[in-house]
Amino acid sequence: MKDLIKMIAEALVDQPEQVSVKEVGGNHTSVLELSVAKVDIGKVIGKHGRNVSAMRTILSAVSAKEKKRTLLEIVE
Repeated sequence: MKDLIKMIAEALVDQPEQVSVKEVGGNHTSVLELSVAKVDIGKVIGKHGRNVSAMRTILSAVSAKEKKRTLLEIVE
C-alpha cells in the first residue's frame, strides 16, 4: 500500500524525488504519512480535495481486502 501511494503521488507532482511515505501502524489500523515538497501540496490535494479523496478511496479498497484500516495523511 505504501508503494502504491508513493507511485500515485510521484505521478502528480513536479518534484517526485521529494515524495516520501512513512507508515505508522498498529494491529488493525495504520496511518500512511505522505510528505511532498511545499509547492506540490496543492497538486496532491487537487481541486476541492478530489485527488486526495481518490487516493483515500483506492487505499480503503486495498486495505479492506487485507482486513485492515488504513488512513492517509498529508504532512507538511
